[in-house]
Amino acid sequence: MSDISEHIVIVGAGAAGLVAARELARRGKKVTILEARERCGGRIHPLPAEQFGYPADGGAEFIHGEAPVTRALLREAGLSCQEIEGTQWSFDGTGLSHEERHDPHEAELHAVLRELKDDLTVADFLRRHFAGPEYGRLRYSIERMVEGYDAADPERASILALREEWMDGGHHSQARIVGGYGALIEFLVEECRRHGATIRLGCAVSALAEERGVLAVRCTNGEAHGCDRAIVTVPLPLLRDIALPASARTKAAAAGDIGFGCVIKILLRFARPWWREQRQDLADMTFLLSEQAIPVWWTRYPDQHPVLTGWFGGPRTAGLSHLDERGLVEAGLSSLAAIFGLPHDDVARELVTGTATNWGHDPFARGAYSWATPKTRAAQTILAGADGPVLFSGEALYRGRDMGTVEAALASGLQTAGMILRG
Repeated sequence: MSDISEHIVIVGAGAAGLVAARELARRGKKVTILEARERCGGRIHPLPAEQFGYPADGGAEFIHGEAPVTRALLREAGLSCQEIEGTQWSFDGTGLSHEERHDPHEAELHAVLRELKDDLTVADFLRRHFAGPEYGRLRYSIERMVEGYDAADPERASILALREEWMDGGHHSQARIVGGYGALIEFLVEECRRHGATIRLGCAVSALAEERGVLAVRCTNGEAHGCDRAIVTVPLPLLRDIALPASARTKAAAAGDIGFGCVIKILLRFARPWWREQRQDLADMTFLLSEQAIPVWWTRYPDQHPVLTGWFGGPRTAGLSHLDERGLVEAGLSSLAAIFGLPHDDVARELVTGTATNWGHDPFARGAYSWATPKTRAAQTILAGADGPVLFSGEALYRGRDMGTVEAALASGLQTAGMILRG
């Protein structure tokens, strides 16, 4: 029989914390989850269905690649996913095009990447191997992809980590959960409670301290919880705000060698799908790329909801850090007006509702997701270690190619729970 006397406190009710809690609780452990927000999910942020006409995601939205842990949980929960279909368009400043533009140096890039042995930052890699003027377009597209898709800084991001992503075609497939990621969070919350785990919302943890052989977890609201072990699953920037025992503090210092990027996400619901009415060949448009203030947009295709989602990631988001939610929605409308050659007021008149989140401003996230530097693998080994009463878990500590995704958070949570269960 399992030893139910062991009490484990989990800091954070995001994907990693919930899946670890469920695994431990159903194996007989006493589990308490402390969550700073008044909701579960963390950077998974479900929005009300009545606001956008479907259960929209204000945070994580896509399933990237095979994602075996995520898809197994979906099957268990009786949920399904929808693969992303349709065409990708781009706006070059003068017009829209859906032609695939392959760089003439793409084969050379892949050849150099395959032969690469030592890790470099992306910027150093480009300076060393593709510095000539003939590679200008290649450098530009790589830097923009690193910043936009990975929310990373090319001067710090690992080229070897990104090589895995770029040269694995299967990883580029994407899907959405029918009902949104919120449906998966609801399932995990119900599972945690069914197995006896306690979830305390509005409990921001300020300190963990070892006191007479017991680990004390203290919250800013005055609550204190004694336990045998704690699993800290908060986003990396928040580790600086939590006082830790000396051994855990040493481990947490390694987080500085793991990148953490910012994302701005904007959802705009319109009265009608005016972009499809303007141009019939946009009927199956999924992604739309540009160099506007909000550079990336996508539709719900094949669903027909008149919603456009805007995305801006990486270091350049600092240029919009002064904007509040209303200002970001206006920036989104202006970007769409420029892309489609329409007056701003014409686009704004079609708006039914809009919301925007600068995840760098979220007090319980301070960013969107992690990315690898050349020092990240060593840092992950330190942080994910099983020694001591304080363990760390989350998407930033997953050593596979899915680092930074919900899949990584779920896999890391299961790994951490497994370490405790194996003693």
